[in-house]
Amino acid sequence: MTTLEIRGLHVSITESDGTAKEILRGVDLTISSGETHAIMGPNGSGKSTLAYSIAGHPKYDITAGTVTLDGEDVLAMSVDERARAGMFLAMQYPVEVPGVTVSNFLRTAKTAIDGEAPKLRHWTKDVKKAMSDLRMDPTFAERNVNEGFSGGEKKRHEILQMELLAPKVAVLDETDSGLDVDALKVVADGVNRVRDTGDTGILLITHYTRILRYVKPDFVHVFVAGRIAEQGGPELADDLEENGYDRFLAGAASESAAVGA
Repeated sequence: MTTLEIRGLHVSITESDGTAKEILRGVDLTISSGETHAIMGPNGSGKSTLAYSIAGHPKYDITAGTVTLDGEDVLAMSVDERARAGMFLAMQYPVEVPGVTVSNFLRTAKTAIDGEAPKLRHWTKDVKKAMSDLRMDPTFAERNVNEGFSGGEKKRHEILQMELLAPKVAVLDETDSGLDVDALKVVADGVNRVRDTGDTGILLITHYTRILRYVKPDFVHVFVAGRIAEQGGPELADDLEENGYDRFLAGAASESAAVGA
C-alpha cells in the first residue's frame, strides 16, 4: 500500500513586481493506492497549483507544510527523483517535444523509472496493446511527442504514459478539458484500467462532473481559495453539478473579510 500525504501545504508565487502571492493556504490530503480522489473548484482556486507543486515545478515556492510518499520527503526530491519514486503528472496543456519520438520517449522514461530497459519484445507488445485500448493509431509511436497532435490526442498520450509507467500516484490535471464525448470515454476507460489494478492512487483535478460519470471517485474535495472547503463521497459531485460553487465562494469571502477586519 502506497500513501501520499500532504499536510499543511502553503504555496506562493512571485509576482512580476517581486511580491509574493500566496495561492495554497494550508492543504491537507491523503491518497492511498487504489483510491480515486476528485478535486473540484472554480477557476483560480489553486487546483493546478497543487498539482504542479507536488510535481516540483520551480515557479511555485513551498512556504510551509510537508508532502511525503511512503514516509519519504517528496519536497526534498528533484523532479526526476519524484518521477522515479512513483509520482506522475498528466498536464493540462501537454508540451511538444520536437525530435523525440513517442516510442523512444516512452521506453526512455520506463528505463529511467525501473533502472533497466524493458525487454523489447514484451515492451513492444505492451505499447501496442495500450495504444489499441486508447484507440490511438499505431503510427503515432513514430511521431514526435505531441507535435501536431490534437488536444484529444495529447490527452490520450498522457494516459498512455500513465498505463505503461504504472506510477504509485497519478495526478491528472484537467485531463477532460477539450475532449469530445467519445474521447472522454476512451480516456476515462484508461484511467479506470490503471485505478483497477489497485496499485495506483489517482488525484483527478477537474472543473466539471462529466468525467466523474465515467470515473467514479471514492472521495470528492471542493477546492476554494487555496483550501479544501468541503469533502465527501461521489454525492458531493452531484451537489456541485446542481448547485455550483456559490455557497463555498460566499464562505471564503466572509472568511477573508473577517481576517481583514
